Amino acid sequence: MAIRAVLWDIDDTLFDYASADRAGMRAHLAAEGLLGAHGTVEEALRRWKELTELHWRRFETEGGDFRDQRRGRVRDFLAAPELTAAEADDWFDRYVVHYEAAWELFPDTLPVLDLLARDYRHGILSNSSIHNQDHKLRALGVRDRFEAVVCAAELGVAKPAVAAFHAACAALGLPPEQVAYVGDQPDTDARGAVEAGLLGVWLDRAGTGGRPELTRITDLSQLPALLRADTRFGAPSTFG
Repeated sequence: MAIRAVLWDIDDTLFDYASADRAGMRAHLAAEGLLGAHGTVEEALRRWKELTELHWRRFETEGGDFRDQRRGRVRDFLAAPELTAAEADDWFDRYVVHYEAAWELFPDTLPVLDLLARDYRHGILSNSSIHNQDHKLRALGVRDRFEAVVCAAELGVAKPAVAAFHAACAALGLPPEQVAYVGDQPDTDARGAVEAGLLGVWLDRAGTGGRPELTRITDLSQLPALLRADTRFGAPSTFG
């Protein structure tokens, strides 16, 4: 059965989250007078990333309030468990100002969305919240390219759970076998999509490799040919 729609991850797939996060945190630490609090800037950024991963994984597996995982990140980063919810929120909001100033799509995003626009429908499935991701897509000027934006915080279930992928397919009104999912995480995105019955595509921008069982591309420019071949029916499993 032919692919009729593409579901997308956003962060580090369409949008250069890692670069924006790095630039935003660097500017925020400078503004807060915290550049030396974690050693070098790179050490501070590494610690922030570790905590982001830790609290996201906890949120994905345990659920709960989306804002609580963010507050936990802030408290751990500042080594300040006594921070109130309002204080943690205020600190994070000040960071967001710097983070949003650094937002950019990857250079291959718009050209590929343009190439695929005529032949495929498009939606979003993100392990974030609709508040965050709808705002991001609008700020980046691409919200109108996606029929549906489905996010874990509102669903109550996150990738790689099968239910998350099926909810996004349902939002498009299509069965999983007619939908491809493209994301930068080999397990959360590509493997999770495959296990839910979709065509899972791992966008391995760093060229990490090492997962021959997954359909892998290293640049979005490789996606149109892959979709038209549909690797589930005998096309190569790796591009690039």
